[in-house]
Amino acid sequence: MQQRPLGATGLWVSRLALGTMTWGRDTDEHEARDQWKTFLDAGGTFIDTADVYADGASEELIGMLLTETNTRDQVVVATKAVSRPRTKRRFDASRAHLLASLDGSLSRLGTDYVDVWYLHAWDPHTPLDETLSAADDAVRAGKVRYVAVSNYAGWQLARAATWQLAVPGRSRIAAAQMEYSLVQRGIEREVVPAADDLGIGITPWSPLGRGVLTGKYRYGTPSDSRAASPHFSSFVSEYLDDRSRRIVDAVHTAAEGLDVAPLEVALAWVRDRPGVTAPIVGARTVQQLRGALDSEELDLPEEIRTALDDISAPAVGYPEHGWNQLSR
Repeated sequence: MQQRPLGATGLWVSRLALGTMTWGRDTDEHEARDQWKTFLDAGGTFIDTADVYADGASEELIGMLLTETNTRDQVVVATKAVSRPRTKRRFDASRAHLLASLDGSLSRLGTDYVDVWYLHAWDPHTPLDETLSAADDAVRAGKVRYVAVSNYAGWQLARAATWQLAVPGRSRIAAAQMEYSLVQRGIEREVVPAADDLGIGITPWSPLGRGVLTGKYRYGTPSDSRAASPHFSSFVSEYLDDRSRRIVDAVHTAAEGLDVAPLEVALAWVRDRPGVTAPIVGARTVQQLRGALDSEELDLPEEIRTALDDISAPAVGYPEHGWNQLSR
């Protein structure tokens, strides 16, 4: 698998990342072990998790596999903090919560450090300097190698990155993990230009449009799909509209012409968008993961890429685009 730098840092990662959100809940230990081996055997190095995935069980599984396979030095482990599901304070980026969450993650992962530590979401109740100074302290303590953010708006990303760059010695923002796919291109309005200007790599989550771009929902909702799950039904239904159906049909037409699976087309499209470092692929089974890994061999012809760009183009306008903005 090809490797890419994470933004403007010296850290290189595989251009697909293995997502583990379902590990410990829908994906058991045996399936996780098979996915781990398959991903590493394919040359993958980038592993993505979070402190809240399956209430910490995802990190525990990764910690077990790191020990079992003795691969800590071969992989780039990314985890997150800030989220507090099912609590009154949904997002908490205070120093107290961040540093306690990091220690919990390190314990579950069975490691002294994480390579990439994402601030999982913006917290409007904590001063940004408190959040970022806590992240800097984690880097200085050797517990974190690179700081990143997730689900930040364009102005929030620019503010955080500028704050870090303002004083020499602070840890720069390395990456922004954002939802990005053919059915969700909202980040192109402000986040992508900000990331490009600031040297921040984009790591797309849900690059298959929450599973919709695989085509599994074209003729209904399979009983074993996420849309049929009580955990994810509302998560998927957002993209079961007419616009998304037109995009899915276009992806299928392209896939048929190239004699590949639709998910390969969708992944190759987002993987090679400007500023993207590594889409994060989450799979329930090793068979699904192998299908995603097949996209590594696919380079979309320009005419297909252009057609997909056109049919999925997001609504843009003033002030992000137009007569008042000069392109480079």
